[in-house]
Amino acid sequence: MLETFKTSTPAGLNHDVAKARLEANGFNELEAKVTPKWRLFLNQFNNIIVYILIFAAVLTFLMQHYSDSIVITIVILINAFIGYAQEVNASNALEEIKNLLSAEANVYREGERQKIAARELVVGDLVYLEAGDNVPADLRLIDADNLRIQESALTGEADSVEKQFMPLSAQTPLAEQTNMAFASTGVTNGSGLGVVVATGTSTEIGKISTSVQDVKEQKSPLTRELDQLGTGISWFIIVSAVILFALGWFLNIYSLPVLAMAIVTMVVGSMPEGLPAATSIILATGVQKLTKQNAIVKTLPAAETLGAIDIIASDKTGTLTKNEMTIQDILVDGQQYAVSGTGYAPDGTISASGKKVDVGQDTKLAEFLLMGQQANDTVLTETELGWTVNGEPTDAAFITAYYKAFGINDPELTELDRIPFDSDYRYLAKLIQLADGTRVTAIKGAPDVLLALAAIQDPDFDRAYWLDQVLTLAKQGKRVIVVGTVPMSADETEISHELVQERGIKFLGLAAITDPPRPEVIEAIAEMRHAGIKVKMITGDSVETASAIGRQLGLADDIKALTGKEVDAMSLEELAQQVEQYDIFARTTPQNKLKIVKAYQQNGNVTAMIGDGVNDAPALKQADIGVAMGVKGTDVAKDSADMILANDDFSTIKVAIEQGRRLYDNIKKTILFLLPTSFAEGLIVAISILMSQPMPLTPTQLLWINMVSAITIQLAFIFEPAEPGLMDRAPRPKNDRLMHKQDVWQMTYVSVIIAGMGLLVFELMRGMNVPFEVASTMAVNIIIFGKIFYLFNIRTSKLAFDKTVLFSNPMAYVSIGLMIIFQLIFTYVPFMNGIFSTAGLDLPQWGIVLIASLPVLIVAELNKMYLQRKQQIATN
Repeated sequence: MLETFKTSTPAGLNHDVAKARLEANGFNELEAKVTPKWRLFLNQFNNIIVYILIFAAVLTFLMQHYSDSIVITIVILINAFIGYAQEVNASNALEEIKNLLSAEANVYREGERQKIAARELVVGDLVYLEAGDNVPADLRLIDADNLRIQESALTGEADSVEKQFMPLSAQTPLAEQTNMAFASTGVTNGSGLGVVVATGTSTEIGKISTSVQDVKEQKSPLTRELDQLGTGISWFIIVSAVILFALGWFLNIYSLPVLAMAIVTMVVGSMPEGLPAATSIILATGVQKLTKQNAIVKTLPAAETLGAIDIIASDKTGTLTKNEMTIQDILVDGQQYAVSGTGYAPDGTISASGKKVDVGQDTKLAEFLLMGQQANDTVLTETELGWTVNGEPTDAAFITAYYKAFGINDPELTELDRIPFDSDYRYLAKLIQLADGTRVTAIKGAPDVLLALAAIQDPDFDRAYWLDQVLTLAKQGKRVIVVGTVPMSADETEISHELVQERGIKFLGLAAITDPPRPEVIEAIAEMRHAGIKVKMITGDSVETASAIGRQLGLADDIKALTGKEVDAMSLEELAQQVEQYDIFARTTPQNKLKIVKAYQQNGNVTAMIGDGVNDAPALKQADIGVAMGVKGTDVAKDSADMILANDDFSTIKVAIEQGRRLYDNIKKTILFLLPTSFAEGLIVAISILMSQPMPLTPTQLLWINMVSAITIQLAFIFEPAEPGLMDRAPRPKNDRLMHKQDVWQMTYVSVIIAGMGLLVFELMRGMNVPFEVASTMAVNIIIFGKIFYLFNIRTSKLAFDKTVLFSNPMAYVSIGLMIIFQLIFTYVPFMNGIFSTAGLDLPQWGIVLIASLPVLIVAELNKMYLQRKQQIATN
């Protein structure tokens, strides 16, 4: 090892060699690439709808229709700023990963131990580690003295890992590389010496950084569908405009300036420029609702993506479980006790045979709990964020169990001496003096070691029986710890390994410890399976532990597991063919997690990844939606994710999925509401061109209709409640189209009805010598009130006036009221008359407007009744 990296111990590198390597390989740090904000803003204009509107704005400006040009430009800028506001909040996970690296390192150079900036470390440096240090680079350990390192954020292993320096196979999984110390992990106990084998982007944390950087942003299903819809509509409008222009020019219907203005009017009227604003506002309101339910969504499209999820790939430690070791079973003197409650919070009870135990009356259990709590060098404290541990998670589990039994009161004892945990002996012992002056040594440790010591003191001790109990619990994925005492005389003040080996121990019992499932997760998984969503576990834990937790969670009826080593052996295509049949992926690396998510996506699944550690970051970034834990999650995980669960409650994801499905339904209703009315506007202009009639509508009037209705009446869909049975239906397919044949048919007849009634009234009024401005204003209001009546039909799958839905959304009536107020301003305010070429209407004219607007509701409701009847017959 030392020869490979051209270094030596204890001298380390000399300064000249270190300087040369630093110049050759660069600093031990990670670089983050940030997209300039000006580029984010310009990206908002990279859209075919925007291109067409820009062309219309320029053309109307050149034709000196300045008010039209200004209004179109304002619409373009509003949409651009809305999109920019979404993207500017994007996270910078790379910067957070960079911040994980230690600031300083203790290094040996030229035989002297010195503290240097961690960024100046080079391959071959000798680094000294001690409790409390963050590992500054990837180290191959060459010495370890009771060294334990907490690696849960990197590997998913809940407990700190005992380190050693003997060689291991090159194929050893990351979580089992006990002779390595990885950058960004924390030393919890002991000390060690290691050779730097990787710095910067070559470290395991650096590889994660590179993976995060390499992951391309995924468009949400809705964004893809809207892009396709927008492109299709835009090309349809362009082709129609070209054909109409050619016909108008060939037939000499209008002069060139008038024809050009008519075509611009048709394009602007048909273009759904209000769609981005409407969908953004609906999504933003949905995001606010989710925030109130502890689901913080960072990008608007992510809110809707939740509704399309069919696979949830979840990390185990800290996500499905609390990442807080908990005693669940205690065996004392042949009696088995169950301990309720999860995590470090001392909430729970101890029971036997289903009945709560009075620990004060059970002396053997009380002694077991006291000695387990005393054989300890860990501190458990309550903070604003909950109970936190300074020390070993396993030790904390014993403190919590003691508090559950006796309350949060430490016993009045005196510590006289202790033996810290030593990997050679695998136990921890503490000599204490009880309140009555009696002295005893509390001891806690590995079953194989302490059961052998119990046999020394008691020749009749049934070691085989207790080993069998240990094996049974271990098969359930639980870690087993034995507790005992070493008898001491009243004058002894020291405890030693030799004394323990000589006297043996009095066996008190054993405890089964696990990082248990969060209580709310089991119910949430059952509900999601009912909704057609499969939950998969991806963890750094062993197959046995992961499978045991998977069975408790109810991931599947027949749990199947795949290891990270097996994932490595497959190509992405091979994994995609097999990935669907597995429920658990154990002993996985960050690259394994990323590959698994890609495999699900390759199969057409909309995949969510839930995690809390640094090791989850690449997969969180790759997933269609990444979800991080807000309390226990690392900053890297939170910045890589699209959504953060503020309360670390996995069941919140079920609420978020339901909200996502509701948002998608309401956005689709918005589109089905917006497009027919936009097409009706374009149809009015197109028919007028073909019939050589004066234009009933101007570009500014059409923009008024689209944008004002987008910020009033369309916003009724924000508050539209969920359709019945929302979580009873399967997730929609990833390649599902936004528009189906029935939707296209409905848009067609609604467009024709609104356009036909608008043109009919306009021509009738012109035939009665009504001023042009009045006839035009009536046509605009027919379109608006046609929208209002159509709203009643499109907002629900039930009949419009069904009593269960008629008043289910009071904001629909508020939106209608606002729209009517705007129309009155549009119709009667002189300033608006000048800008939009409108005029006031009298009462009979308003009556004509309302009568002409009503047919769209009647026809749409008759069509809905026909479809419901058809579906009922098919079901029967």
